Amino acid sequence: MIADVLIIGGGPAGLESAACISEFGHKAVLIERESQLGGHLLKWDRLFPDSIPSSQFCERLTGNTGNSKVITNSNILSIKRDNGRFISKLTTGESVESKTLLMTTGFALFAAEKKQEYGYNLYNRVITNSDLEDIFKKGTVTGTEKPAKIGFVHCVGSRDEKACNRNCSKVCCVTAVKQAIELKEMFPESEIFCFYMDLRMFGRGYEDLYLEAQTKYGIRFIRGRVSEVSEDINGNLIIKAEDTLISKPVRITLNLLVLMTGIIPDQDNSNLIQQLGVKLADDGFVYSPDPLYGSGKTNIDGLFVAGSVTGPKTLPEVINEARSTSLEIHNYLISKD
Repeated sequence: MIADVLIIGGGPAGLESAACISEFGHKAVLIERESQLGGHLLKWDRLFPDSIPSSQFCERLTGNTGNSKVITNSNILSIKRDNGRFISKLTTGESVESKTLLMTTGFALFAAEKKQEYGYNLYNRVITNSDLEDIFKKGTVTGTEKPAKIGFVHCVGSRDEKACNRNCSKVCCVTAVKQAIELKEMFPESEIFCFYMDLRMFGRGYEDLYLEAQTKYGIRFIRGRVSEVSEDINGNLIIKAEDTLISKPVRITLNLLVLMTGIIPDQDNSNLIQQLGVKLADDGFVYSPDPLYGSGKTNIDGLFVAGSVTGPKTLPEVINEARSTSLEIHNYLISKD
């Protein structure tokens, strides 16, 4: 199989890139390791800040890949450079010869069980932000039908030296606010607390959402890290923290605790990265030698990147980066003809 571009990863970045590259008149092959296209977007219920259903946006992306050939349930077994082209052998038994490669392999979420003090996989009523999105889709909360008190812990695995991840995950703050509002809508009588380090509400509409969470929904924001989570005989959660704004300890009994797990590099990409010799930054994400003028380029000629493979990004940033990188690829292919 011969193509101008082999796109690795069928999430939002890969899908938007496939559409753009097709519009430029180039032949693209897109491979996705899962049975469905959409990546992490498939697991999401609604999107911030306007609560647009993720399924609606996902359908738009998957329905517009142009003339690109899409192969699901497929991954790369081996890849090599031969006479200026990339030869990729797939797990499906197929082989793709391409002029360029585009990595849109995305990210992973921090494993919450590594922060043992929060009790994930130990206490039934401790869940992650990803688990909560499943709950929103199903409409029920496991373990307690109507939680009276709910807590959120920000920066779980982010901005944390002990977790070997100093970086901000960028989207966790606004995600927590969005999810807190959704829970308040499900359980209007509940009290909801957000424990945060610093709130980073940088995007358009994010600050408005944060203010609405306080004024309209009565969600309380407590600046301070949770130090310990334990369980009482009734299965409720006892949270110990410090409110650093008033310099006082806090002890709250909750019925549900949500851990906002951070974005980290996807280790499933390590084999591909090693085979290609891709340079990584200190944070473990793919390094861009020209982040200002050519963010889609890598240290390998003909290998491009887009989306969260280079670090945490919002969905609009992912889409815009996919478009700009597609233009970089288009210019590269023209220069080689």
